[in-house]
Formats: sequence, C-alpha cells, structure tokens
Amino acid sequence: MVIFKIMVPAREEIRKELLRLRQEIEKHNRHYYVLDDPLISDAEYDHLFRRLVELEKKYDLVSPDSPTQRVGAPPLEKFATVRHTLPMLSLNNANNQEEMEEFEERIRRFLKSSQPIEYVVEPKIDGVAVELVYDQGRFVVGSTRGDGINGEDITLNLKTIRSIPLTLHRESKRFPQRLEVRGEVFLSRTAFQRLNREREEEGQPVFANPRNAAAGSLKQLDSTITAKRPLDIFCHGMGEGTGASFTTHEQFLHALKEWGLKPVSHIRICHSLKEIFAYHQEMEGRRDQLPYEIDGLVIKVNSLELQRRLGEIARSPRWAAAYKFKPRQATTRIIDIQAQVGRTGTLTPVASLEPVPVGGVTVKSASLHNMDEVERKDIRVGDTVVVERAGDVIP
Repeated sequence: MVIFKIMVPAREEIRKELLRLRQEIEKHNRHYYVLDDPLISDAEYDHLFRRLVELEKKYDLVSPDSPTQRVGAPPLEKFATVRHTLPMLSLNNANNQEEMEEFEERIRRFLKSSQPIEYVVEPKIDGVAVELVYDQGRFVVGSTRGDGINGEDITLNLKTIRSIPLTLHRESKRFPQRLEVRGEVFLSRTAFQRLNREREEEGQPVFANPRNAAAGSLKQLDSTITAKRPLDIFCHGMGEGTGASFTTHEQFLHALKEWGLKPVSHIRICHSLKEIFAYHQEMEGRRDQLPYEIDGLVIKVNSLELQRRLGEIARSPRWAAAYKFKPRQATTRIIDIQAQVGRTGTLTPVASLEPVPVGGVTVKSASLHNMDEVERKDIRVGDTVVVERAGDVIP
C-alpha cells in the first residue's frame, strides 16, 4: 500500500508535465506557423519536443491530440468516406464587372431590397478545399470536399500540417462544442519551387503547379510522405458550429485567429461594387507579389442572417461568388509542331515553344486543338504567339 501511494502522485506529476509540454509546444506552433512570430529558437523547440517524446514513450501516456502524433501512423489501404454535416458548396464565377453586377442584382431581387449590402472580400487561394472538424476543441476529422456531400477522410495527412492546431486555443474566445472549419490547403511559391527542385534531383517527375502538388500530397495513403511536403492552410468558412454566436462572417474570421487557426489574409470589407472593383484591380496587380497563388477574389455577403435567407441554388450559395482574374499571358515563339496521338487515336497538333514563364510555371508546349484550326490561323514554326493558361492551369 505504501508503494502504491508513492507511485500515484509521481504518475500524476508526469501527466501534468506532459500536459504542460503539449500546451507549450502547441503555443509555439501557433506563434511560428500561424502568427509568424516565433518566441523561441529552433533548438529550444527541438528540446521541448524531444522531452515530450521521451516522457510519452517512457510512461506510455500518448494522447491522440499530442504534437508527437502528427506523423507516424501506419499507411492506410484506402481512404474512408466522410459525409459532410452541411454540404461543401462550390462558387459560381464572375469573370468581369458585368457579371458581378448581375450577382448583386440577383441578391437584391431575392431579398426584395435596395438597401446597401456589406461584403467581405477575400483572396481566392488556388489550393485544395478541405474541412476540419473539432469536437470540444480537439481536431477529430479532416476531409476533402469530394462531391460536396461526401469527401475522403484525410485526417492523418492534415495532422502533418503544422498550421492546423490539434487543439483549439483555450485562453481565448469560447469555441463551439462542435466546429467545422472550411479552408484551402496550398503550397507557397517558395515551398513549391523547393519541392520540385528536390524531386528533380531525385529523378522524380515534377509537379505542374502548386495546386497539383498540394492535391497529390493530400492523396497519399502514407502520411509520412505528406509530412515531407511543406503544406500550409488558410481557413475561410464554417460548416456546422454548435453554439456559435456570430452575426457576421468577419467576426468568424477574427475568432478563427483567436482559436489558433489561420484565417485567410488580405481581407477587405466593401460596401459597394465600386469598392469591390477597385480592390479587384489592386489585388490583380499585386498577385505575383504574394507568397502564394491566388486566381481571383471571393465576394461574400457579410451578414450571416442574410446568408441564411439567401440560401443556395444548384449547389452554389446565392450569397457568394468567385470574382476571377484575367488569365496570365506571355509571348514566345513556336519552335516545332508535332502530332500527338490521344487515347482514342485522335491526332492533335501540339506546338513546342521556347520555354516561357506564365504565372509561376514554365510553359514549353501548348495544344493547337486540331489541324483545321492550325490552317485557319496559318500557324507556322517560327511564329510569335501569345500563350495563355486557361483558368491559370492549361496552356
């Protein structure tokens, strides 16, 4: 009995030390990956992490939400299916000012109102849509958008992303008992270039663009592979939020940061289409200066009550739209034209080009669609051409 009384307090002290270490490490993760404001050196962080690993292993007190559990789970055979509590909707596109005017007119007709509408305007991150589910502050499930109704369970892969907290920050604004957060996983330009450089050195095929690299990383059945990819996330929306008491989308974005999540940056509150058009022009001019790819702006009605009233149509919200940028262009020269055989045996003429950078990607070839088009436009080797990536993806 005496031995038992001595051992119990000792183990309880170990539990307290483990909790302290986990909270301290998550605090430093938040400051480093979310706030971009590191408080300690890498060496000091590594010391804390090694101490946590040592204690968990020695006393067999591993917790699912421990920072040590971000990597190391055995590979999956396949991804399980996750049903979204609320559908993950896709946005309708507006490609010019006229289509944005039509977007606002549809809102006014539906609401039968001519009152001013306040909008939240966010950069449209060119990434992979995901959902994070927190239960009582703990990250329990992460999934892809899938078809909007069902996605794939990629929890283990999302756990490897250091800007995703495994537990929400508890010293701030109270979080909902169950919280579903939507966001975009992406690679920064620098991280993408570094990843492709490493793959090239290893003799592996390089990724065409940062979005493809992010998507391929999240589709890995072995999370240790994903952990080697420098993925990041911006959070921008809410699914279910049991007990949430926000009145505006702007309030929700501020709460995300308080909880330790990483909200989308460069947000602007606009009170008219004129303000939206001005910000669109400003961000289109700045897009290449940002450390990550964006392909437009997302325009959202700020009032959550108006969002609820507007609802959705054809699996897209009435209260939001993607205001796209013009596709990037560059001038180069055709150095060869060859016929490429498709899967069905169809011949497609393809132009080999002098390599030219277009939107962060080096373009070396482009489809000419068919021979009728080549003859109609009199396309020849040596011609100077303008290359455009449709949707900033396909040249």
